[in-house]
Amino acid sequence: MNGPSGPTGETDGEKRSPMESGAGRSRGRLKVFLGFAAGVGKTFEMLNEANRRVQRGQDVVIGFVETHARAGTAAQIGDLETVPRRRIEYRGATFEEMDALALLQRRPQWALVDELAHTNAPGSLREKRWQDVGALLQAGINVATTLNVQHLESLNDTVFDITGIRVRETVPDDVVRQATEIKLVDITPRALIHRLERGDIYAGDRVHNALNNWFREGNLNALREIALREVAHEVDDEVEAWRHARNLTETWATHDRVLVCIDPDRPSLRLLRRGWKIAQRLHGEITAVFVERTQPSTRQLEILKSDFALADRLNVPVVTLYGDVAAEIVRYAREHQITQVVLGQPEPQRFTLRAHGTVAARVARDLQGVDILLVGSAETGA
Repeated sequence: MNGPSGPTGETDGEKRSPMESGAGRSRGRLKVFLGFAAGVGKTFEMLNEANRRVQRGQDVVIGFVETHARAGTAAQIGDLETVPRRRIEYRGATFEEMDALALLQRRPQWALVDELAHTNAPGSLREKRWQDVGALLQAGINVATTLNVQHLESLNDTVFDITGIRVRETVPDDVVRQATEIKLVDITPRALIHRLERGDIYAGDRVHNALNNWFREGNLNALREIALREVAHEVDDEVEAWRHARNLTETWATHDRVLVCIDPDRPSLRLLRRGWKIAQRLHGEITAVFVERTQPSTRQLEILKSDFALADRLNVPVVTLYGDVAAEIVRYAREHQITQVVLGQPEPQRFTLRAHGTVAARVARDLQGVDILLVGSAETGA
């Protein structure tokens, strides 16, 4: 077995020359072609892009590509240079693995490495292929790779709950988070099933079993939704990093996010229900906030207990903030790109006396471009 490895996948006993270690060369870029099942076209897309890079004069080699005898994928290999695989003997059988050392010595601009989650055969330099990829990146080699979303470590239990199948080969989320680009390769589950039925994914004797297991349409719909959400979160992170780098504070409505503001002085049940309905209709996210100014009184605690219980039943996360109510709501809304704020309507006498000082007025003044919904206060708790 291999010894323990660091973040780059380099084992304790591995000896590398300064050239192989990438000394003086910046870390390579990682591009992930992400799908939700075998057969969606990840490897095809990776090879297709590689051919375009070669046409533009870039140095691209195949480190490891598995065609699974699919004619369309095999055709995409074309004239792409391939680094010969390493043959490993284990218990009387011969296995073929990516030759990471040969790739490090070849030092291409881009290396194509299929199936990031793959476990290498015993006797390989590293246990996992994602560790080999880490070594290539560390040496300054750009890597394009493929991955199905169910192999993400953090999703292992979720995928098991959906499919009843425990995925054994996983990739740490941090490895994928380091990608400079994630490209979703997507088709509809129905189209994927048609591919399977035509024999475009597996040979005939495997199709029936696949249709009754992993490729059940319900499974595929759920896995596809997970993949879409993962990519959406990645895009959100990139947008937020870009905005942060430029000190942008105005709201961009790239995704609907509803914020419900819980008031400890009166029940907010109607606000929670209204906000939840809006979020459901818009297929958006919803969060509730409670801003604690002082230690809540006994009456306020009773109101909050009821509000929090409803939020829990509606699966609305509640965030507790501390400080000036309006200032904290504005800060939270800006930081989380809130597009709609749901507040309780000010009581008439309070609004008349302090028209410019109410929480609603200050939030509306400071959150330009955010929709503010004031919900009537006729509710007494029901």
